[in-house]
Amino acid sequence: MIKINLVREGRAVRNTGAAPVVAVAPMAGATAPTQVNNIIVVALLILGLIAGGGYFYWYKSQLTQRQELVDQKTQEAQKLEAIIKEVEDYQRRKDSLQQRIDLINQLKQNQKGPVRIMDQVSKDLPDLVWLDSMDISGGRISLNGRGLNPNAIALFIENIKQDPYFEEPAVGTVAQISSVPVVYSFDMNFAFTYAPKAATPPPAGAPATTTAAPGAAPAAQ
Repeated sequence: MIKINLVREGRAVRNTGAAPVVAVAPMAGATAPTQVNNIIVVALLILGLIAGGGYFYWYKSQLTQRQELVDQKTQEAQKLEAIIKEVEDYQRRKDSLQQRIDLINQLKQNQKGPVRIMDQVSKDLPDLVWLDSMDISGGRISLNGRGLNPNAIALFIENIKQDPYFEEPAVGTVAQISSVPVVYSFDMNFAFTYAPKAATPPPAGAPATTTAAPGAAPAAQ
């Protein structure tokens, strides 16, 4: 236990003659600067919150606008892609249809050519002559046929030569293959064209020649 001699201490104080220490209570106005500082700090915090909230609202508004713009551009791009796809589909259908049309026209042309050639050959074919086979290949015609006399075969060759759709024929062989009745076989080939050749005028002073029509009398040898 600690014991303190208060009497001695009191005497010592009185003997020294020092002025007694008096505790001074703080004044009421001393708290004013602290309160002002607190108000300033609170005001700054409020301003910071307001500024932060305003910036957040502005940033969110800008982000929303940009997102809306991106969505709008995306929708426009999707619409354009759909239109481009429709155009490509239309172009493919158009190309396919054009190919079919070209094929049909080509088939018609191919059909028309042989028909015209056969029609021309039949026009040049005289009486007493008939064909056993006709082959069309590479712009040339190969014929095999028979006739009852050489004159009729010669007339057929001349008609082919004078035809504006045919070139001069190359005659192969003309031979008798039967005696009762008398029948001759022949073969020849010649080039053809779908466009008629221009008629060439006869030389000056040359007698005019006429092409024998089918069925005409055979020329005398």
